[in-house]
Amino acid sequence: MIIRTWRGWTDTADTAAAYEELLNGTIAPDIMRRRIAGLRELAVFRRAGEGGGAEHLTLMTFDDWDAVTEFAGPDPSASVVPAPARALLARHDEHSRHYELLQSHLPLP
Repeated sequence: MIIRTWRGWTDTADTAAAYEELLNGTIAPDIMRRRIAGLRELAVFRRAGEGGGAEHLTLMTFDDWDAVTEFAGPDPSASVVPAPARALLARHDEHSRHYELLQSHLPLP
C-alpha cells in the first residue's frame, strides 16, 4: 500500500472555509468519481493556523504505483491542485510525499 500526502495552507478563516467547501464538496468527490483502480481512500485533515487560516492535509491510499500514476500523471510526485483551489491557497506543497506501508500493527484482542 502507498500513502500519498499533500498539504495546502490558507491565510484567513474565510479562505479556509471556502477551500474546505471546494475540497470536500467538489474536488474530492470528482477524484472519487474517476474510479481509479487501486485508489482506496482520500481523507482530508485540518490543523488550525494563525489568523484563522489553516493547514490542510490530504492523505490518499493506493494499492500500487500504477494507481498513483493514474491519479497524478507521468510524474507521480507532482501535486494535483486545480486552479480554483490554487486561487484560495496562500501556499501549497509543489510535490506530494509518498510512503510505502511496511507493517500495520493492530491492538491485541
